[in-house]
Amino acid sequence: MAFAGHQHDHAAGYNEYSTDDKFAAEHVSDTSIANHAVPNRVREAPPLIKIMSDEERDRCEAALVRRIDIRLMPMVILMYIMNYLDRNNIAAARLAGLQKELKLTSTQYSTAVSILFVGYVLMQIPSNLFLNKIGKPAIYLPTCMIAWGVVSGATAGCQNYAGLVAIRFLLGFVEAAYFPGCLFYLSSWYTRRELGFRTALLYSGSLLSGAFSGLIAAGIQSGLNGARGLLAWRWLFIIEGAITVVIAFAAFWVLPNFPRTTSWLSEEERQIAVWRLEEDIGEDDWTGSKEQTFGHGLKLAFTDVKMYILMLMLFCIIASGSVTNFFPTVVQTLGYNTIISLLLTAPPYVLCVITTFCNAWHADRTGERYFHITLPLYVAVAAYIIAASTTATAPRYVAMMLMVPGVYTGYVVALGWISNTLPRPPAKRAAALAAINAVSNTSSIYASYMYNTKYSPRYVIAMSINCTTAFIAILCATLLRFILVRLNKKLDRGEVVEGAVAVGEGVPGEASKRGFRFLI
Repeated sequence: MAFAGHQHDHAAGYNEYSTDDKFAAEHVSDTSIANHAVPNRVREAPPLIKIMSDEERDRCEAALVRRIDIRLMPMVILMYIMNYLDRNNIAAARLAGLQKELKLTSTQYSTAVSILFVGYVLMQIPSNLFLNKIGKPAIYLPTCMIAWGVVSGATAGCQNYAGLVAIRFLLGFVEAAYFPGCLFYLSSWYTRRELGFRTALLYSGSLLSGAFSGLIAAGIQSGLNGARGLLAWRWLFIIEGAITVVIAFAAFWVLPNFPRTTSWLSEEERQIAVWRLEEDIGEDDWTGSKEQTFGHGLKLAFTDVKMYILMLMLFCIIASGSVTNFFPTVVQTLGYNTIISLLLTAPPYVLCVITTFCNAWHADRTGERYFHITLPLYVAVAAYIIAASTTATAPRYVAMMLMVPGVYTGYVVALGWISNTLPRPPAKRAAALAAINAVSNTSSIYASYMYNTKYSPRYVIAMSINCTTAFIAILCATLLRFILVRLNKKLDRGEVVEGAVAVGEGVPGEASKRGFRFLI
C-alpha cells in the first residue's frame, strides 16, 4: 500500500497537485521547516532532507509511508466499519423482530430510519470546521465514537416508536463527525497520488459492514433470540454498541494526530512527512490558525461553483445507492426465510469491495477520474432497470449483485475528485467536504419512504428514482469534466486560475516546471 511520492516522481504525476493537503502545516514548531515564518513562495527543504541523496530519500519516505499505513489505516477502517454498522443495523433489526415488537407501521419504521440523517446532515459542517480548528483527530474522533457506541447500544432499550425516533436522531448527530472528518484527516498524511487508494480503503469499511451486518444478524438471530427474555434485535444493538466502545478506547492509543504533533515520529520522519506534502502541492498555503475560521472556510467553499456541481453529483450517487439502507428488506422479496435472506445480503458487498479496490487502484495509476466514476454508474442504471422489470428470482438477484458495486465503485473515486477540484485553503476544504457529504446524505431522508413493503417485490418507484439519479450523476460528472478541461487549457496558456499553482513561481520540484493541473 505504500507509495513514495517526491520531487522526481512529479514528472509523471504533475497534474495531481492540489493545495488542499496543507492542514498539517498548522501543527509544527517554526524550527521544523526552514523559512516557516517567511511569507515567501520559494520554500527550502528542511536540513535533514537537504543532506539526503535521492536513494536515501526514496528509502526513508517509503518506510515512513509503510509505517503510516500500518498505524493509521487499519484503525480508521475498523472505526468506519462500526460507524456504518451502527447506523444501518436497523435494517437487519427489522427482520429480527424490531418492527413487530414495537408495533411499528411501515411509515413509522421509515421515519425512524430517515430521522437519523436529519441529525447526520445538521452536524457535519460544524464538526469538520471544529476539527480543523482544534487539530486533534486522535482525541476527537474516538470520543465521538464512544458517544455513538453508547447511543447505538441504548437502542436496545427502546419500548415504543417515540423512543426509537429520539435515539435515532441522536445517533445521527454524534455519528456525523466521523466520515467527513476522516477524509480530512487522511489528507493531512497522504499526497495526491496516495490519497485515492486510501480513500477506497477507508470506504471499504462501509462495504464490509454491509457484508458483516447480515452475517452477524443471522448469527444473533439463530443463537440469541429470546436469551434472557430479549429478542434478537435487542441483542444486535447491545453487542454491536459494546464492540464500538471497546474499539474507540483502543483508538486513543493507536491513532496519530498530524505529522507535526505525532510523538512517535522521529525528527527525520516528521520533516519528511511535512515536506513531502508541501512538495506535492508546490507551496505552503496555510498562514495561521487565526485565518482558519469557521466563516472564512464556509465563504470560500460556497463561492466556488465547482463545489455545487460536485455536491449535486455526490447527492445523486448517494440517492441512487439508497437501496443499501433497506437491502435486507429488498433481498427478502426473493422469498427465502429470514436467516437465508440475511446471508444473501453479503455477496453483493464482497463483490463491491473487490471492484472498488480495483477501480480506485487503476484511477490512481492512470490519473483519470471521469470514466472511473461514470462507467460503474451505467452498470447501476442497468441493474435498477432489471430489478424493476421482473419478479423472476435469478435475474433479480443478479440485479441486486450489481446495484451496490454499480453505485459505490465510482463513488470512492468521486470522493477523491473533490480534493483535486476544490482549491486551498484547508478551512475551505474542511467546509466543502462536510457540506458535500451532508447534502448528499439528505437523499436518505426521503428515500426511506420509497421502500414501504406495500411496493414490494419490485419497488418500481424506488428503482426508477435510483436509475434516474444515477444518470443525473453521470451528467454532472460530464459537466465538471468540461469545466476542468477548459481550466487546464487556461493553465497551459499561462493564465491565472484560482487555486492552481502557476508556472515558474519558485515552487519545489517539477511543480516549478509543470504547475498544477486539475484531474479529469
